[in-house]
Amino acid sequence: MIEANGRSFTRPGVVLLRKRARFRVSHPPSAKMNTARQTKSAPDGGLILKQFFLASILAGALALPAFAADYTIIAPANPGGGWDQTARSIQTVMQQEGISGNVQVQNVPGAGGTIGLAQFASQSKGNPNALIVGGYVMVGAILTNNSPVTLNDVTPIARLTGEYEAIVVPADSPLKTFGDLVEALKKDPGAVSWGGGSAGGTDHIAVGLIAKAAGVDPTKINYIAFSGGGEALAAILGSQVTAGISGYGEFESQVKSGTLRLLAVSSAERIAGVDAPTIKESGLDVVVQNWRMVAAAPGLTDEQKAAVSTDIEKLVKSASWQETLKTKGWQDTYLAGDAFKEQLAKDISATETVLKDIGLVK
Repeated sequence: MIEANGRSFTRPGVVLLRKRARFRVSHPPSAKMNTARQTKSAPDGGLILKQFFLASILAGALALPAFAADYTIIAPANPGGGWDQTARSIQTVMQQEGISGNVQVQNVPGAGGTIGLAQFASQSKGNPNALIVGGYVMVGAILTNNSPVTLNDVTPIARLTGEYEAIVVPADSPLKTFGDLVEALKKDPGAVSWGGGSAGGTDHIAVGLIAKAAGVDPTKINYIAFSGGGEALAAILGSQVTAGISGYGEFESQVKSGTLRLLAVSSAERIAGVDAPTIKESGLDVVVQNWRMVAAAPGLTDEQKAAVSTDIEKLVKSASWQETLKTKGWQDTYLAGDAFKEQLAKDISATETVLKDIGLVK
């Protein structure tokens, strides 16, 4: 572990070189004198070999890539959900691509990510090796929970991915189509329970918009919030809720295995490789995309912020990350710098309007 410019780094080659150097100077004085006499009188093959070996190590060390920062990423939700998957995907790709030698992920769940956000903002100030993932869900949770800590209290770096919502039911559900679900909702809104992510997040907003488009009072919906994708999935599979809603990637394996039935997706057009109609095809004008971002700690210098931004840019442009997007079914919505700042401000304003429309924010 090496400290430089306030950042922690890992560079094994340098450690090896230092160990070899200490070995060379550990000879007793008599051995040094004998070596000197032998060098003057005749070349020593062993000494030459050692010098060649050390020169090779030095050349290799100098040829190593620049120091790679060691990162800790906060996933502000339980394991299994979208934020956890995003954080662990970043971890894997950063290490595979040599962007970072050591990446750790910590789960800090609760209140739509606002607990993790508050902890991150207070404990990581000025730490250029600390990151947190967040997104649309967090924007809504900050508003609905009236959180004293907002995204203004951290350093947003970039939007990374986008993912459309998927509405599913257990395979043995009597609801065969999205139309069946909407009809049940119209008949008795309270009798249709929806299992999804945090209150005020993308899932909750999507259900509210569906209800509103169907002519149902959004304040009457029966929405059950879970702090992690794993918990929500278990409730859906166990028929503890009528329907489940989340990003398609969180349901994909269960849909393909036949344990869940996919009723609809929230994209404007059908998604390639996904056998399901859009909500719009069912007659409701609803399109929702969840997006996820990465932010750094507050109080960074311009130099530190630039270094983090460079690492994230390397991440999103890598072949490993592009493959991850395909595997997870995530859209590449990378946006950084001032353009992301401006878009984030617009998204926060638009989200507040939607939440007021569906009765989640006054």
